[in-house]
Amino acid sequence: MADQKNQAAEEKTLTRGSVKFEVHGAEVLEKQVKQSGNSGRIYLPPNWVGKRVKIIRLD
Repeated sequence: MADQKNQAAEEKTLTRGSVKFEVHGAEVLEKQVKQSGNSGRIYLPPNWVGKRVKIIRLD
């Protein structure tokens, strides 16, 4: 039950405004999410296959 309350509190915090992230990595791309059925899709370079990535929604 405590975990559910913590998760609900975190979700409310995330919807209140923007958050600043500091991320260290090798490359950055800015892309627009395209419609794909009932979800969204982002195409990335083929040399990124198998690599770890982080997605941050900007707006």
